[in-house]
Amino acid sequence: MENGFELGTSNPNSPLDQGLGDFGCSHYRRRCKIRAPCCDEIFDCRHCHNESKNSVEVNPLDRHDVPRHELKRVICSLCGKEQDVQQHCIQCGVCMGKYFCSKCKFFDDDDSKQQYHCDECGICRTGGKENFFHCSRCGCCYSKLLKDSHNCVERAMHHNCPVCFEYLFDTTRDITVLPCGHTIHLECVKEMERHFQYACPVCSRSYCDMSCVWEKLDQEVASTPMPQIYQNKMVWILCNDCGETSEVIFHIVARKCIKCNSYNTRQTRGGPTSCSSRIEEN
Repeated sequence: MENGFELGTSNPNSPLDQGLGDFGCSHYRRRCKIRAPCCDEIFDCRHCHNESKNSVEVNPLDRHDVPRHELKRVICSLCGKEQDVQQHCIQCGVCMGKYFCSKCKFFDDDDSKQQYHCDECGICRTGGKENFFHCSRCGCCYSKLLKDSHNCVERAMHHNCPVCFEYLFDTTRDITVLPCGHTIHLECVKEMERHFQYACPVCSRSYCDMSCVWEKLDQEVASTPMPQIYQNKMVWILCNDCGETSEVIFHIVARKCIKCNSYNTRQTRGGPTSCSSRIEEN
C-alpha cells in the first residue's frame, strides 16, 4: 500500500483472484457492488446509479448523483457479503478490485488503465501519474506534453462539455484541450469536424490551421462581385481568432480580418443598407 492505495497483482492460483474479469458492468470490471448512501439502493458502480437516477423516466425532482466520497458499504460479488468499504472481502477473502483507492472508495480490476489518485483534483485519474501534472489554475490534470504550452483557463474542466453537456471533470471519456484553453470531449471534437465545424464552441476561436480555407474564401470573394449599391460599403467586425476590431469593406460571402487574415469574424456594426461608405465620404 502507498498513500492509502493498493495495486493488486494477478496470480491465477490465488483465491484472491477468484472471479477476476467475470464481474462488473459496462463502466468497470470489479468484484463488488455499492450501496448508494443517497437512496440506499444497490448498483454495480456510481455511473450505473447516476444513469438510472437521472433517466428521463425519473421525476426531475428525484434525479440525483451519488455522493461518491460518502460511500460506506459494498457487497462482494462472489459471496454476497455486505461490509464496510475495503479492498478484500471479510468473508471469502477475495480481492474486490486490483486497484483500490480508500479516499475515493473506488475499485477496478483493470489496472492496465494505470490509475492514480490526485489529491488536488480529489479523484482518481487514469494514464499513469508520471505522465500528468496538475494545473492549479485550470484545476485539473493535464498531459505533461501540455505543461509549458497550454493556455490556462480558470477551472477549465469544471463545466459541462459544450457539445454533449456531460460534466467534464470526472468523465470517463477522453478529453482534449483546444489551443484556446477550453476543454471538450475528444469524440465531440471529431463529431464537429465531421460537420465541418472547426471553431471552439465556447469562444469561437479556430482550433486548427485554417489557412487553406481562408485562401479558398479569398478566391470566392474575388469571384463574387457585389452589386453597385453595396460596393465600398464599410462595416465593423470582430475577429474571433485574434480579437482585433476593424472596419472593412462589406462582402456578402465573408469579411476578412485585416490583422491576421482570418475569415472567422463577426459583424458588430453597420450593414449592407445602413453602414457608412468611407470611400463615398472621402
